[in-house]
Amino acid sequence: MTALTGTGTLVRVALHRSRVLLLAWLAVFVAMAAVSASATVDLYPTVGDRVQAAEMLNQSQALVAFFGRVYDPTSIGAIALIKLGGFGAVFVAMLAVVVVVRHTRGDEEAGRTELLGATAVGRAAPLAAALVVVGLTNLVLAAATAAALAATGLPVDGSIAFGLAWGGVGLAFGAITAVVVQLTSSARTATSLSAAILAVVYLLRAVGDAAGTGGPSWLSWLSPIGWGQQFRPYAGNRWWVLLITVGFTVVVTAGAFVLAARRDLGAGVLPARPGPAVAAPRLRSSFALAWRLQRVTLLGWAVGFALVGALLGNMASDVGSFLTSPEARDLIATLGGEQVLTDAFLAVELNFAGIIAAAYGIQVIMRLRAEETEHRVDPLLATAVGRLRWAAGHLVIALAGTTALLALTGACAGLAHGWQIGDLGAAAPVFGAALARLPAAWVLVAVTVAAYGLSPRLAPLGWVALAGFVLIGELGPLLHLSQWVLDLSPFAHIPRLPGGPFSATPLVALTAVAIVVGAAGLAALRHRDLT
Repeated sequence: MTALTGTGTLVRVALHRSRVLLLAWLAVFVAMAAVSASATVDLYPTVGDRVQAAEMLNQSQALVAFFGRVYDPTSIGAIALIKLGGFGAVFVAMLAVVVVVRHTRGDEEAGRTELLGATAVGRAAPLAAALVVVGLTNLVLAAATAAALAATGLPVDGSIAFGLAWGGVGLAFGAITAVVVQLTSSARTATSLSAAILAVVYLLRAVGDAAGTGGPSWLSWLSPIGWGQQFRPYAGNRWWVLLITVGFTVVVTAGAFVLAARRDLGAGVLPARPGPAVAAPRLRSSFALAWRLQRVTLLGWAVGFALVGALLGNMASDVGSFLTSPEARDLIATLGGEQVLTDAFLAVELNFAGIIAAAYGIQVIMRLRAEETEHRVDPLLATAVGRLRWAAGHLVIALAGTTALLALTGACAGLAHGWQIGDLGAAAPVFGAALARLPAAWVLVAVTVAAYGLSPRLAPLGWVALAGFVLIGELGPLLHLSQWVLDLSPFAHIPRLPGGPFSATPLVALTAVAIVVGAAGLAALRHRDLT
C-alpha cells in the first residue's frame, strides 16, 4: 500500500458526485465561446472594420484592463474572444476552486475522508483524486471549446490555442487551491482565500495589460490568467506558454502534497484562531449567525460588482466607436443614433450581472445544505430556534444580498457612464435597469430553496437551473427554439432596460413566482426529516 493507493476509485466517486455540476458548467463554457465567436463574425465583415475596432479597444485603458489586449487587429478570432479570454477565464478558475475544495477540505469536514482513510486508501489519495478530476475537466473543456470554435469557422490552430489557454488557467488554479486547502482548516475559508487570490492575479493581469510601453507590463506574467492570454490565440499562437502553465502546476502541486503530508486530518497548516467563549449580544440570534457566516463572502462579491459596474459604465460611452463599417453606422442612425447601441450594450451586460447575482443567492442558500449535512445545525435547532427561523436568516441574506449587488452595479455603472458623457442624470435609468433584474434573480434563489426544502441532495438543482437558463438565453435564438422554451428562463421576461419600454407586469409576476416557490420550499423543509 502506498500514499496514492485508491486514487482511481476516488476519482470515479468524485466524478459521479460532481457529474451534474461539471457537465452543466462545461456546457455553459463551450456554448458561451461558440456563441461569442459566431455573433462577432458577422459584426466585423472586413479587415478594415476589425482593425478599427481593435485599435479603439486597445486605446481604452478601461477595456484593456477589463478584457485584455487585442494582439492581432486583423484577426476576427482575436476580437471575438477577447472578452472570454480574460473575464471568462475567471469562471474557469472558479470551477477548479469549487471542485478541489469540495473533494478535499469539504470531504474532510463531512467526515468522508476519515471514513475512507480507515480502508485501503492512501493518505495522499483524496488530494490526488481531486487534482485528477480537475485535470480531466480542463482537458475536456480545452478539447470541447476548440472543437466548438473550429465549427464556427475560426482557424483550427487558434481554436486549439484558446482551448489550451482556458484549460491551463483551470489547471493552475486547481494547483493553487490544492495548496490553500492544506493551509486552511475549513472549506469556507479555503474558498474565500482562493477567490481572493483569483482577484489578485486578475488585478495583476489588468494592471500589466493596461500599463503599456514603459509601464509594469511584466505584471501580466505573474498571473495565470495573464499566461492564458499570452497564448495569443488567433494572433500568433504562442505554444511555448503551455510550458509555463504546466511547470507552475507541477511545482505547486508538489508543494501541496508536501504540505498535506505534514498536517493532521481535519486541521490546516495555519492554526485556527479560537473565538471568544461567550458571544457578544449582537450575535445571539439565528440571523446574526447567518450574517456572520456570510458577511465576508458578501463583501468580496460587493467589491467585485462595484468594480465591474464602474468598468461597464466607462465602456458604455465608447461602444458606438467599435462599429465602423458604413452598413453598421447607417443601421445605428436608422435606429436612433449611438444611444440605442449604448442602451443595448448596458442591457446585455446588466443581464449578465443579474445572472451572476443569482449565482450569489444560490451560493447563500447552499450554505443551508452545508450546515445540515455537516451537522452544525443540530445544536442550533436543539434550542428554541425553529427550522423556519434558521432558514429565514439565510434567505433574507440571499435576497438582500442580490439586491445590494445589483444596486451597487447599477449605481457604479450609471455614475461612471454619466461622468463620461457629462450628464449625471443618465445614472438613474441605468440604476433602475439594474434593479429590474432582481425578480429574475429571486426566482433562482426560490428554486434553490424549493429544491433544498425537498431534500439536501436536490439543492444543487439551483445550479442546474441557472446553467439551463443561461443556455436557453444564449443558444435559444440561434437554434430557433419555440417561444415557450425561451420563456422558461425568468430573464427572458425582464424589460429591455435601459432604453426599452418599461412594464411592471412581468416584474410583479416573477416576484409572485419567487414568493410561491420559496414558500413551498420552506413548507417542505418544515415537514421533512433532517439529514
